[in-house]
Amino acid sequence: MTFNGFSKKDFETFHIDGLDQRMEAIQERIQPKFRSIYEEITDNLNEVTGHDMYLHIAKHARRTVNPPKDTWSAYCHNKRGYKKHPHFQVGLWEDNLFIWLAFIYELPHKSEIAQKFLNELEDIQQTIPKDFQISLDHMKNQASLISETDLQESLERFKKVKKGEFLVGRRIAADDPIIKDGDQLVTTIKQTIQQLAPIYRSSMNL
Repeated sequence: MTFNGFSKKDFETFHIDGLDQRMEAIQERIQPKFRSIYEEITDNLNEVTGHDMYLHIAKHARRTVNPPKDTWSAYCHNKRGYKKHPHFQVGLWEDNLFIWLAFIYELPHKSEIAQKFLNELEDIQQTIPKDFQISLDHMKNQASLISETDLQESLERFKKVKKGEFLVGRRIAADDPIIKDGDQLVTTIKQTIQQLAPIYRSSMNL
């Protein structure tokens, strides 16, 4: 399947009532596009990360009543799962597409990674473009620009708070023309991952 970008209808998936109905739409409309993106970027992804990266697509299997408010794909060196490892995410909320390098609360070496980042704070600040954003909770549709974020404070929270998380990357509004342009969006995803790859490689080198 050729990736032609995401449509308004894809984002409207999150307005569908009912768990089964929304999940069916996610599986039919969005998940095939996640697979297509991965096929387009996989060679580049493996090269910049230094690992063979496997595709994981969110199943939302724990949900029994409430339909998901977002959905995502993840790229991880581990074939069996991604949540306990540093990984990249490409996904959708109703109003934006996100491209994250994600360190979520299930990481077993969370505090060690956070401390390593604190030790490398200056390098990280120089690596992350000023228009990138940081999120401290992958469950919330919230993020702030790097330029408006105290990076050290965010990393210290990530280290000390049990459920603390650290996600860095880019969010693109659902109505941005790039969203509908498959080639341009794939290029942006590649560029974003490439810009974040030094931080990823550092986290994998404990």
